[in-house]
Amino acid sequence: MSKGTVVLAYSGGLDTSCILVWLKEQGYDVIAYLANIGQDEDFDAAREKAEKLGAKKVYIEDLRSEFVEEFIWPSVQANAVYEDRYLLGTSIARPCIARRQVQVARQEEAQYVSHGATGKGNDQIRFELTCYALYPEVKIIAPWRIPEFYNRFRGRKDLMEYAEKHGIPVPVTPKAPWSMDANLMHISYESGILENPKNHPPSDLYQMTKSPEDSPNEPDLLEIEFNKGVPVKVTHVKEGKSKHTSLEIFSYLNEIGAKHGVGRIDIVENRFIGMKSRGIYETPGGTILHHAHLDIETFTMDREVRRIKQNLSINFSELIYNGFWYSPECEFVRHCIQKSQENVEGRVQLSVFKGHVYILGRESPKSLYNEELVSMDVQGDYDPCDASGFIKINAVRLREHNRLQRAAHQKL
Repeated sequence: MSKGTVVLAYSGGLDTSCILVWLKEQGYDVIAYLANIGQDEDFDAAREKAEKLGAKKVYIEDLRSEFVEEFIWPSVQANAVYEDRYLLGTSIARPCIARRQVQVARQEEAQYVSHGATGKGNDQIRFELTCYALYPEVKIIAPWRIPEFYNRFRGRKDLMEYAEKHGIPVPVTPKAPWSMDANLMHISYESGILENPKNHPPSDLYQMTKSPEDSPNEPDLLEIEFNKGVPVKVTHVKEGKSKHTSLEIFSYLNEIGAKHGVGRIDIVENRFIGMKSRGIYETPGGTILHHAHLDIETFTMDREVRRIKQNLSINFSELIYNGFWYSPECEFVRHCIQKSQENVEGRVQLSVFKGHVYILGRESPKSLYNEELVSMDVQGDYDPCDASGFIKINAVRLREHNRLQRAAHQKL
């Protein structure tokens, strides 16, 4: 008798293929679920493989547009960056994937969901917090946290032997000595030879971007138009061609950024679970948008509103990274950030060249920049004499601090 139905987040790789067969071995009916979020994948081959391995059903869902519009765009509006550098490509993909996994589980009346995330990483938290938030009564099977599973499969060699025994197709060529995760937003690399943070990444590691050394010797000039902090149009200035839909815009920016080697970082970050890890990321389109949005936001947003929004952005980034996209606090912060973007409208001109994004100019009907007010050549509606009182008032606490310090030294 079946123990019940489980919806497995399936990639078609060695780990989740072995997990699919192992779950069947444990007595579960398995539904394989694969999300298309822009990774380079033969989805027909993945479907055929899952069916051959005994999946009861196979769902392959194209989530690319909703990934851009409902997850990447809010992150762009927020200027979301974790620990100053990481643009959260994997982190924002997980709630998108898990949300649809839960929908499939409810639709199929499945009591269980499962995934192939390791017991040391962030992804197990992101997947499971999303599942519990959207399907509170669901039960989760996390094989890499079950002793009978991880004691049996201590490494790739054990998985390969299991695959051979059960007729699971495996890659003919050896896997690269690191782990890789890809989506529209980025590609991440970790583990294997990268676990020693001193090791330089091999030149053949990068799959998404050209080396800046090998990139074109002529820049690409782009104009990106924003409305309420969201890109609505990108135009190649010299070629005159434009992209308008969300998916087209982001894919095109990926293409241009990748061509020029934009968006590579190598960092040691703090995982939510409590350990540091080394990660290498390629985020070409996201990096271009990050620079462009920062520029138009500063141009159109009140200084004090932006100061508050910057703090919210840090908070938002940590919530995403830690897996709390569907928490009440993250919903509140997203709402506040969205409110801050009401006047973030206009166009930014930029150059993409040799691994860098250079802002060239900007214009907006909602600009707070007053050329006459700031001009060195025009007086405008400003009396320089007012600055004297402003400076003296701000100097009061500095004078008092100095007085206190002097008194303390005199006592010595």
